[in-house]
Amino acid sequence: MVTGRPYDLIIFGASGFTGQYVVEETARVASEADGPRPLTWTVAGRNRSKLEEALGRAASALGIPELKSKECIICDINDPLSLAAMCQQGSVILNCVGPYRFFGEPVVKACIENGAHCVDISGEPQFLEGMQLKYDHQAAEKGVYVVGSCGFDSIPADMGVLFTRNQLKGILTAVESFVLVKTGPEGATFHEGTWQSAVHGMSDQDNLRKLRRQFGHKALPVIGTKLTRRGSVFYSDTMNQYAIPFMGSDASVVKRTQRYLHENLNESPVQYGAYAAVGGIGSVIFLMVAGFFFWCFTKCRLGRKLLIKYPEFFSFGYFTRQGPTQKQMEGTSFSMTFFGEGYPEGLNPQQGKPSVKICTQVKGPEPGYIATPIAMVQAAVTILWEHKSLPNRGGVYSPGAAFSKTTLIERLNKHGIEFTVISKPEA
Repeated sequence: MVTGRPYDLIIFGASGFTGQYVVEETARVASEADGPRPLTWTVAGRNRSKLEEALGRAASALGIPELKSKECIICDINDPLSLAAMCQQGSVILNCVGPYRFFGEPVVKACIENGAHCVDISGEPQFLEGMQLKYDHQAAEKGVYVVGSCGFDSIPADMGVLFTRNQLKGILTAVESFVLVKTGPEGATFHEGTWQSAVHGMSDQDNLRKLRRQFGHKALPVIGTKLTRRGSVFYSDTMNQYAIPFMGSDASVVKRTQRYLHENLNESPVQYGAYAAVGGIGSVIFLMVAGFFFWCFTKCRLGRKLLIKYPEFFSFGYFTRQGPTQKQMEGTSFSMTFFGEGYPEGLNPQQGKPSVKICTQVKGPEPGYIATPIAMVQAAVTILWEHKSLPNRGGVYSPGAAFSKTTLIERLNKHGIEFTVISKPEA
C-alpha cells in the first residue's frame, strides 16, 4: 500500500460541478473518524481561487470553517509534470474531470507511473474499456488499482448484481435490473457534462465495437436458460410500466465484472440486462421521438456541435449549464430493482429451467450529485482501508471485480445507498 504520502485522498477537479459535491462528501466522511486513523485529504485543480471557493462552499454547508484553510494542489490536465506532482502526494486520486474520453487518460497514466490508486465516475464504456486494454498490465506491475465507473454509473448495478447473487442460496444465472428516478415538485435536471458524454458516446459506437474486438475475449458460458433480449420499448409486468434499455455503462461494467470473476475466481457468470422504467405510453412516445432526433444529430459533426452548444434546448430542459438546484436534488431519488433467477443448492444448472427467483433493490438519494459522490468516496476509502481484500494484483478494474470481497456494500448502506432484499425463495 502507498505509504509516506501527505494525503490519503486527493480530489482532482474539485471545483467542477460534481467535484464540489465530492468535496463535501469527503469532508463529511473524514469527520466520522471510523477508519484506523484520521483521514487526510485535499483538493486539486488548475484554478486556485475556484478550489478555494469549493472549499468555502463545503465549509459553509457542513459548518466546518477549518476547511477553508486547506492547502490546494495546482495542476493541469495538459501539464504532465503537474499531474505527476499531484499523484506523488496522494494514495488515492478521485478523478472528477470529464468527459473522460478527452481528459481521463492523462490522469490514469500519471497515477500508474507515480504509484497512486485512481477512481473515477465515468459512465463512458469506450474510456473504461480502453483504459483496461491499454493500462491493465502496467497497473499490475506497479501494484496500482484503477477502478472506473464508481458513481451512479455503475456501482448500484454492478454491486447490486453481486448482492443479489450473495443473497441466493444456490446459483444465480440471470438478472434484469430496472432503474426508476423519482422527482419532487421542482422536477430534475442534470449538468451538461453528462450530456456531452452521451453525445460523444452515441456518435462513436463503431470505434467501441472495434475496441472490444481487440480484447479477443471468448464468449462467457451461458448457465441455465439464456436471458431473452428485450426490445427497444416494452411493457414490464414486474414494474407495471413501460421500460427501455438503460443507455448508461451498466451492462458493459457488469459484463466486465462477470468475466473477471469467472476467469480469475472460477465463479459462475451471471447474465444481465439493464433497463430504465419510464412510465406510461406518453413518456414512451416522447422518448422515442427525442431519441430518434438525438441519434440523427450525433451522426454528423454539425449536429454534435449544435447538441453540445445548446444542451438545454435539445434536451427539453433536462440538461443545463447550471445543473440542478439544491431543491431539485433534495426532491429526487432513485431505485434500482433486480429480478434474478437461478437454481437451488444441489441442483445441476445444466438440467432443466431455472426454478428459483429473487428480487432485490438498491435505492438512494439523487443519483448524479448526491449518490455519485457517496459511491465514489466509499470506493476510494475501501481501496485505502481494505487493501488486503482487493484482488491480489493491481490492474484496471470494474467496481465489482475490485470490491467483490470487501465491505463496500456495508459502507454504502451506512451512507444512504441501501441494498435490500424484496423477496427470495424460502430455505
